Amino acid sequence: MRRLGTGIGWRPEIADAVEGMPGIDWVEVVAENVCPGHLPESLLRLRERGVTVVPHGVSLGLGGADRPDEGRLTALGERAEALGSPLVTEHIAFVRAGGTLTASPLLEAGHLLPVPRTRDALDVLCENVRIAQDALPVPLALENIAALFSWPGEELTEGQFLSELVERTGVRLLIDVANLHTNHVNRGEDPAEALAELPLEAIAYVHVAGGVERDGVWHDSHAHPVPRPVLDILTGLAARVAPPGVLLERDEDFPGPAELEQELRAVRDAVAAGGRSRPAGTTAAKGTATAGAAAAGDGGVGVLARPVAGVRERLGMAQAAVLSSLVAGTPVPEGFDRVRMGVQARALAAKRAGVVAKVAPDLPVILGAGYREAFLEYARQRPMREGYRRDALDFAGHLLKLGRPGDAGARRELREWWLDRVGPAPRQRGFTARALRTVLRRRT
Repeated sequence: MRRLGTGIGWRPEIADAVEGMPGIDWVEVVAENVCPGHLPESLLRLRERGVTVVPHGVSLGLGGADRPDEGRLTALGERAEALGSPLVTEHIAFVRAGGTLTASPLLEAGHLLPVPRTRDALDVLCENVRIAQDALPVPLALENIAALFSWPGEELTEGQFLSELVERTGVRLLIDVANLHTNHVNRGEDPAEALAELPLEAIAYVHVAGGVERDGVWHDSHAHPVPRPVLDILTGLAARVAPPGVLLERDEDFPGPAELEQELRAVRDAVAAGGRSRPAGTTAAKGTATAGAAAAGDGGVGVLARPVAGVRERLGMAQAAVLSSLVAGTPVPEGFDRVRMGVQARALAAKRAGVVAKVAPDLPVILGAGYREAFLEYARQRPMREGYRRDALDFAGHLLKLGRPGDAGARRELREWWLDRVGPAPRQRGFTARALRTVLRRRT
């Protein structure tokens, strides 16, 4: 049985610090941020030292109504093979909705959104997991996500939902204790009850991260120190089962190496405290070596019932309505908390602005202090279509069509930036209508 130990999320901003940290057994990398043929030198050096690297996907959307995209599955598998990883991980979430299944525009969330804990959603998720397991070269583990809102009419608790998912598919679990805390604050769910219902023997590893509370809502920011309540949940989990691996996540506002090492010590101490109170004879969670057998259907995996006709369509319509209300300004579906949906919508727009600033760092430089306000105004009118890089181009094109920014030099610089990436620049607003009227007059 292979155990991972203590790890940290590898990010380019802290690559040097991670390489120099003592006691790092493994790292996790965002799968979409690495290219199999051009792996960062830092990751290669870690691999040469025997440090395990696990790719963690964020865009597959296995909780969505559509079948998993073959190209995304292939890409995830390629990264696992290039990194020599013992498993890959993803999320129990949907990240897009609409499209051909619902005969509506395809919308991208740019974020992990909760699936309803219903029988319909579970049927679809189980089938999607089976498809993914068949396509991937290594075992798959799935993470519970943090959520700002709840679905009305849910039929299962999180523990029941995850237990049945494991029973029907043999998939392993990535338990994020920070997300359990988030759901406690935002949705009133007791972390202890969730842990009591979870199939702890199926845990592949555990995530630990920080967040921040604003106006009674907990935001899973990954940009703040791990708070005591999250460490306490980790201790509670470790008191029930010995986790094969524990990993500290940090995605923003990176502190210095000394502070990161201090957080890792706190994580180790929390696990050790749980271990001291664990009843004698308690077995450890299954490691990644046994995950492969379960994923392949060996030993105790129940027969998967195929979704009845129409389930994907029903789920797709519901998810499209929710996502449209969050990113396209359509009415909030009946039964949802409008205040919480508003918080989620603003959080999605803010995240879009932040990520676009990262993938296209020239834009905040060109637009200066007006970047964020201009982007949020754009985001209220234009849902994301094809990911953040496309979003950056669409945003720039949108501004140019409006004749913005007002400063001629900045506008010229933005136009040159846009031209370098997509070709002929868009005309200012009104050109298309004027050109059409001219053509029509010539024909009459």
